[in-house]
Amino acid sequence: MASSFHRLVHRLETKEYREARAKDHNQWLDNVDLRPVPFKDRTYGWKDYFWFWLSANATPASFYGVNAALAAGLSPWEALAVQLGGQIMIATVFCFNGRAGAVYHIPYPSIARASFGVWGAYWPVVNRVVMTLVWTGVNAVQGGQCAYVLLHSIFPSIAEIPDVFPKGLSALNSGGMIGFMFFWVITTCLLHIKIPKLKPFMYTKLVLFFVCAIALLAWALTQAGGIGPVARQGSTIEGSTKSWAVAQYVFIYCANGATYATNAADFLRYAQKPKDAFWPQLIGFPLSTFIIGLIGNLIVSSSVITMGELVWNPVDLMDMMLTKDYSSGTRAGVFFISLGFLISSVISSIFENSIPAGNDLAALWPRFITIRRGFYIAAIISYAMCPWYILGSASSFVAWLASYQIFLSSITGVLLCQYFIISRGQLIIPDLFTSAKSGAYHYSNGWNYRAYIAYLIGIIPNFYGFLGVFGVNITTPARRMYYFAYPMGLVLSFFSYWAINTIDPPKTYQVRGEWREPADYFETDVEEQRTVVEATKVGSNDDGKTEGKEGITEKDGASS
Repeated sequence: MASSFHRLVHRLETKEYREARAKDHNQWLDNVDLRPVPFKDRTYGWKDYFWFWLSANATPASFYGVNAALAAGLSPWEALAVQLGGQIMIATVFCFNGRAGAVYHIPYPSIARASFGVWGAYWPVVNRVVMTLVWTGVNAVQGGQCAYVLLHSIFPSIAEIPDVFPKGLSALNSGGMIGFMFFWVITTCLLHIKIPKLKPFMYTKLVLFFVCAIALLAWALTQAGGIGPVARQGSTIEGSTKSWAVAQYVFIYCANGATYATNAADFLRYAQKPKDAFWPQLIGFPLSTFIIGLIGNLIVSSSVITMGELVWNPVDLMDMMLTKDYSSGTRAGVFFISLGFLISSVISSIFENSIPAGNDLAALWPRFITIRRGFYIAAIISYAMCPWYILGSASSFVAWLASYQIFLSSITGVLLCQYFIISRGQLIIPDLFTSAKSGAYHYSNGWNYRAYIAYLIGIIPNFYGFLGVFGVNITTPARRMYYFAYPMGLVLSFFSYWAINTIDPPKTYQVRGEWREPADYFETDVEEQRTVVEATKVGSNDDGKTEGKEGITEKDGASS
């Protein structure tokens, strides 16, 4: 019995772990997926990142967040303006927080160990995993809706299936659940594709989405009598109510990208050069959301004229158009548009959801979980969490967006302070993967109390407002203060972490000093599987050697 169990465990162990066991790698900390990306897999240049973000946001799921401000009563142009403002803010955070990933080519879970400790980083990773799984489910529901509308255009009887879901609480009916399973199976079957080979799919998705989105926009505006009546629609709120709505949604759209900002390194670690991963994100991310926001707002706003009500989900609007006129022309139009949206959603789910989820889950137990296995685990959990209830209404989805920002903003503030102020751009890579007490990131038994105090300081002022999101009766000032939860949490955690490190600096390195970030970072396997680190163009002496805590590293690959 025992031998059978050991054989089972051995079969479940990752190939990378079995190969690394002889090197005394820690089963909880080390995995090839958590280490720097090999040079041959650093395939993303600045053009790729620019188009990546246009493609990343080119998904029907992006319409949800964009159109939430319309549901709150803002005009199409006001909603677009607040969305752009929030996205510029979060893109700035994204670029700076992803810097460590672009330079050292390691994922968010590994970077978090530098500030929270090699064991303390588990909690920030779990925080990120939760939000990643939510977004995986959200995208799957949207993709399932696309699949349902596609099936509805072929089989009218699918709309007549008795609905078993509570009315008004679920974004899916019984027919929609068939579409969800259709989408889920397709996406899961494609998770075996390796990340560096996904680039062609990114461009395919971008073209398909914009062709279909523009086609739907033209169709919707034609039915509404042109762009004039749609563009002239005003807001349905005014005065202080409108002012506070603007403030609320600027920061909701900022917090909407909090997941990207927190785990920016998961995307930027594949950069050919660190500089390739800054300006393309800073420009491409807000630009893509602006374009999609413009299209989405006009489509949704047209529904007030054509349907007599605001249909905040464009995919639902297509289904209503189909129900209203089930002619061959309408069926063909809906079929091809929903097919394009479906393909876009599948590719988006892999790029924006599965990759971060795989990185985070691989960090939880490297012995048994690789990024690839993390993909499949995320797919199963995202289904089990019933995401169709999250998207039951615009308000419930916004509640999800608004609630989790307080945790992610505090984590991001600590990460930013650690890299730019405390570490001065230098990460001691080998020490991120060891539990040895001599490691720079061991702190106190693997936990850094400084990071956790700063994390709590960023959360506590916002926690009362957090409770209000879930139905607790709170005061109006507290509710309005919560609108600013993301920047407040980030700033408080950043400066409190800096202050604590100044008062009680870590024993392993100094808080202040010269900037020590390498121009780029490489990790190479050499004889006896020992790790050699090359940090180029930083603190180099005349012998071509670079000084650091790892010791002296020769640029030709020899180690002292």
